[in-house]
Amino acid sequence: MQVVTLIILLFFCKASEFRKVRRNNRGNNDKSNNSKKTSSTVKRYAPGLPCEIYTYINEKYLDCQEKRQTTVLSDWPEDLIHILLARNRIRIIKNNTFSKFQNLKSLDLQQNEITKIEDQAFSGLKKLTTLLLQHNRIKTLSEEVFIQMPRLTYLRLYDNPWDCNCEMESLVIFLQIPGNRNFGNYAKCENPSELKGLKLKQISTQTLCQEEDGKPKPLEGFKATRPSVDSTVCHTYLYPIATLDCKRKELQQVPTDISPDIIRLDLSSNKIKRLQAKEFKDVPNLEILNLSNNGIEFIDPAAFSGLMNLHELDLSENKLCNFQYGVLEDLYFLKKLWLRDNPWKCDYHIHYLFYWLKHHYNVNYNGLECKEPEEYKGWSVGKYVRSYYEECPNEKFQVHVGMHEEEWEKIEGDKNQIQSGKTHGVLLTVLT
Repeated sequence: MQVVTLIILLFFCKASEFRKVRRNNRGNNDKSNNSKKTSSTVKRYAPGLPCEIYTYINEKYLDCQEKRQTTVLSDWPEDLIHILLARNRIRIIKNNTFSKFQNLKSLDLQQNEITKIEDQAFSGLKKLTTLLLQHNRIKTLSEEVFIQMPRLTYLRLYDNPWDCNCEMESLVIFLQIPGNRNFGNYAKCENPSELKGLKLKQISTQTLCQEEDGKPKPLEGFKATRPSVDSTVCHTYLYPIATLDCKRKELQQVPTDISPDIIRLDLSSNKIKRLQAKEFKDVPNLEILNLSNNGIEFIDPAAFSGLMNLHELDLSENKLCNFQYGVLEDLYFLKKLWLRDNPWKCDYHIHYLFYWLKHHYNVNYNGLECKEPEEYKGWSVGKYVRSYYEECPNEKFQVHVGMHEEEWEKIEGDKNQIQSGKTHGVLLTVLT
């Protein structure tokens, strides 16, 4: 009996030890899993995500936008031509940060958290032509920061909280040199309150330093006039093409200070209801214009005047019923025209748009569909226009109603096959 009792006790001891081992193993596995989760989380949110390096038109780019970068990495190749560092977390640019990139032509540092740039930060960039520093937190800079770049052509500084004091005097003088017409455009003072809103390019340097009593000197000379709508809320990108991105900025008018070098302009998803005459006269090189989703109701016949180079025009998702005669007359090289999701009204006023597209057969377009009146809803505008003439009384207009649609279009487009004459005051079209 004692032997049996002893065996049972030994069995329970072994079972207890087995349960402890299982618990320990489970605990270790949990820890391992937790450590894996922790490590994956850290990896997932770690700064310095991989950047993309590619070649475009024989020039090497480093695209490191939105990668949570806080600094320039030492392993980036030295032969880069363009560095894109927009929308990161860079706060300070120290001396010689970019000195090894001696072939660099453009440097995009916009939309970071930059508060300080040391005087020799851009040392060695003798070929740099474009420097974008807008949308940061810079308060003061001196001219010395930029004299290291003899070929600098474009310098963007707006949307920084500039503190216009004596420390800014050399920079203001530098920006106002006549040859620096593309330097610091639209950059404005944030402080002191007496100078808030004044452009650095137009402020008098005498107003930057205070009198002995601590009060600012009175303003002298021309005071900058704020345009009704400016482009400082937009984002400028110069590569691969010069672009002004004003999408979803609550704009009610086209900005009045767009740079003449802009090639692509995105004004989509704003609140622009009307396009006035010569809205884009200052951007003659514009090739792509997006005006979709604005609620546009009216376009002046001269709104697109001067846009001789425009290739693409997006007018979709607006409130256009028709085009007045002349709206498209300056768009000689237009190739794409988006017209969908507009309440096109099929009456006589829609004929201009249809015939302009018909005679400019190289233009690809979509969305030209009747939305009203109800009897023509869902028709293509082309079908409506043809039916309009087919239904005209004989005494007003004579057509061969028995002809197929393709033959009708071919004959109508060939002016050599159409002869017109008047008999007893009635217009007669003779088809040969």
